[in-house]
Amino acid sequence: MQIQIIAVGKLKEKYFTDGIAEYSKRLTPYAKLTITEITEEKAPERMSDAEEQQVRQKEGERILATLRPDTHVIVMAIGGHMWSSEELADQIDRLGTYGKSHVTFIIGGSIGLSDDVLKRADAKLSFGRITYPHQLIRLVLVEQVYRAFKIMRGEPYHK
Repeated sequence: MQIQIIAVGKLKEKYFTDGIAEYSKRLTPYAKLTITEITEEKAPERMSDAEEQQVRQKEGERILATLRPDTHVIVMAIGGHMWSSEELADQIDRLGTYGKSHVTFIIGGSIGLSDDVLKRADAKLSFGRITYPHQLIRLVLVEQVYRAFKIMRGEPYHK
């Protein structure tokens, strides 16, 4: 299976990149992982609603331009489904069973995702009701995808 993570912004913190590199390496026997970083739109710290919408729209266009037409899209979104690790494993397993060999997870920037990206989503996933930095979500997501494959294979890791 091919797993793609599209994320807005460049990951700069070494502790995040080290963690992602470790889980990416662990994922190698199970899936091919690709991480695509989308340039974050430059924006002032304080923006009007219209300016925020414009930023989301520009970032959204970049995201949509990188999507394969046949990919199953899962966006990380506040208000998305709060799947357990087992439920995420089941979702990925079912996609493979039904012939979906390419799954794309999308992580928006600090002000979220455009309406067009949300409309393209086949599913919305949330890791809870609290707000996380989008850089941290990238690491948590890679770990959860790795955990999902371990669960699907019945291999020890998940407790």
